[in-house]
Amino acid sequence: MQRAQHKESLARRFFRGLLALIYLVAGIAHIRSPGGFLAITPDWVPFAEQVILLTGVAEIAGAIGLLIPPGTIPRLRYAAGIGLALYALFVFPANINHAVNNIPIGGQTASWLYHAPRLAFQPVIIWWALIAGGVTDWPFRRQNS
Repeated sequence: MQRAQHKESLARRFFRGLLALIYLVAGIAHIRSPGGFLAITPDWVPFAEQVILLTGVAEIAGAIGLLIPPGTIPRLRYAAGIGLALYALFVFPANINHAVNNIPIGGQTASWLYHAPRLAFQPVIIWWALIAGGVTDWPFRRQNS
């Protein structure tokens, strides 16, 4: 009996690749230029410098995990999707801190024209990671052929 293979749409592959690229760039930025990330990290976060470094490593690992072809390493893409979704959830307090306290980065503050869409988009990023990792297809349905 031959197994049915799920063919991913070009759009789904594109958006998974785009998310992986975004996380890869962000991860490198966390490691190479942690100052802005440290500035927006809430005071209650212990070992902030180490946390920023580890978040960069997590973003890079998650990006790589999303790009692993399905079936190569079982469930790695799935785990990357969950990990990046949790990551986006856990960094949300830093984004809120940045917005509410109008923390300058590089001497510049950002207006609510920047903060409001960024905060509103965070749940979409969480959902996007879950879609990219194959954790959920909601609200889309896979086509069985």
